[in-house]
Amino acid sequence: MIKEFKNEERTIKIDHDKCTGCGECVEQCPADVYELKDGKSHATNIDKCVDCCLCVQVCPVGAIEHSSC
Repeated sequence: MIKEFKNEERTIKIDHDKCTGCGECVEQCPADVYELKDGKSHATNIDKCVDCCLCVQVCPVGAIEHSSC
């Protein structure tokens, strides 16, 4: 299941079938965009995103797709 998080500038999609809940995106994101809920990543603070694409790079299973990356 793909969860989509959107605002006016960007879209972040997280494939919850792939996401293992390792928390790398949560730990590495410099803007605190992500949090774990029920063992899966959620881009709950998408408005804080600085489009650095680090989340896409650090996800070990390729579960994150970012419209700016």
